[in-house]
Amino acid sequence: MWTLVLAASLAPGAWITLRAAGWFGGLGVNPIERLLADTGTHAMIALLVALAVTPLRQWTGLAWISALRRMLGLVAFAWVSAHLLVWVGLDLFFDWVLILDDIRHRPYVTVGFTAWVILLALALTSTRGAQRRLRRWWPRLHRLAYAAGGLAILHVLWLTRGADYIEVGIYGGVLALLLGWRLWRWLRSVPRPRAG
Repeated sequence: MWTLVLAASLAPGAWITLRAAGWFGGLGVNPIERLLADTGTHAMIALLVALAVTPLRQWTGLAWISALRRMLGLVAFAWVSAHLLVWVGLDLFFDWVLILDDIRHRPYVTVGFTAWVILLALALTSTRGAQRRLRRWWPRLHRLAYAAGGLAILHVLWLTRGADYIEVGIYGGVLALLLGWRLWRWLRSVPRPRAG
């Protein structure tokens, strides 16, 4: 199951690579814009799938789903990093002055880059060794994945610029559902004061 899920997670990368090589109609008249859009879409989906692991386990009672959480988190980080590399390498040609200027002055770039920094921290602390060293701080740190999800949705929203908001609405709805579930579970776990 682990191998099958990993293959399904990375399969879109093979499809994008084949199109970049000119197969299946290529990437259109603006290949860099197409690459940014495709890697961004798969990054957003992968991040939401990773965030859905714990709720899915709780909804279904299938304990084996939890074993996929780390891998799916790293897959999400890989997709977000691919999106970042297309922007840094192909769009701005590693011009660090332009890159830093965009991060400082373009809000959609600022929030997108901040989401990547959060996911980088989570990827670096995803090992069992880091979990042992951080102890009770580890789950608190990894809850920042929801903040990264919110920033990523804001990134997409600001990029939409008056176009069709259906896609970003779906992303926001899924994240709101996952956050609402966690909040509901937390409220149920809070001990209530006894009457009298």
